Amino acid sequence: MGAARLLPNLTLCLQLLILCCQTQYVRDQGAMTDQLSRRQIREYQLYSRTSGKHVQVTGRRISATAEDGNKFAKLIVETDTFGSRVRIKGAESEKYICMNKRGKLIGKPSGKSKDCVFTEIVLENNYTAFQNARHEGWFMAFTRQGRPRQASRSRQNQREAHFIKRLYQGQLPFPNHAERQKQFEFVGSAPTRRTKRTRRPQSQT
Repeated sequence: MGAARLLPNLTLCLQLLILCCQTQYVRDQGAMTDQLSRRQIREYQLYSRTSGKHVQVTGRRISATAEDGNKFAKLIVETDTFGSRVRIKGAESEKYICMNKRGKLIGKPSGKSKDCVFTEIVLENNYTAFQNARHEGWFMAFTRQGRPRQASRSRQNQREAHFIKRLYQGQLPFPNHAERQKQFEFVGSAPTRRTKRTRRPQSQT
């Protein structure tokens, strides 16, 4: 009778252990740069909740003062892993949004370093926050004047760190989550080291 009673408990413990291992695996993989998969590319604008304007990359300078349709507000967003980590580049300037050790947003010609990688966090209020991959707890944020806010003072729940993905020269996304996702389907993919010689990247539409 004792062994029969222990069996369900052992089964439950085993299931919980497997679940914990799977969760940890996903977290570990999501924190690593994926060099094998073809990177998916999206194009959109980021509307700042505080400034009421769009994030723009004019070169080394990053601000949230662009009007809808400004050529510097068009962003190319490339996935870094199979999870939610991305690299964000200005389509016109070809500079990546990065964060230096002082928490200042700057544009760099190369987005390979970890300080140019951000984790997309979809919030309950349907806004999106971007946490820097190198500096945990530091978020992309802007003041009401559209100037970058010091990341060390930023928090996920602050308005300054809230953004809405917006179609380039288009309307705001639908409030319904399923409809919203359709607005930001991948428009292409970048070649990897494995596929660069044998396959051509998909043309963007």
